[in-house]
Amino acid sequence: MAEVHITIGGREFEVACQDGEEHYLHSAAALLDTEAQTLAGQIGRLPEPRMLLMAGLMLADKTAGLEEKLSQAKAQMTVVQAELEALKNAPAPEPVRVEVPVIPAVVTDTMAEIAARAESLASQFEEPEAAAPTS
Repeated sequence: MAEVHITIGGREFEVACQDGEEHYLHSAAALLDTEAQTLAGQIGRLPEPRMLLMAGLMLADKTAGLEEKLSQAKAQMTVVQAELEALKNAPAPEPVRVEVPVIPAVVTDTMAEIAARAESLASQFEEPEAAAPTS
């Protein structure tokens, strides 16, 4: 077993833990120390047992709040997963029929005839210019 020295609320403690788990103990002690420092800043110097009790209760309160948020997130995730499964298992939607307007043949024929007449008129105007003498 490893012996670890930690500081909580300005007080030194020696704590034993399993080999290799020292970093977990230091992290937990840092959380407890943060709460103890908050208490010391608000209330001042407290007896050691009371400081540890209050700091532990503050951490427990935070933990309870986080556990509640976690359970809400899990419930929401369950709902979203059920919706996702329902969407995955739902049949594919019916294809939508899209109708593309088609120009009737009579219109295209009429447009072609108008274009031919316009070209004919244009060529008639071009011919007198070509035949006129240039000075």
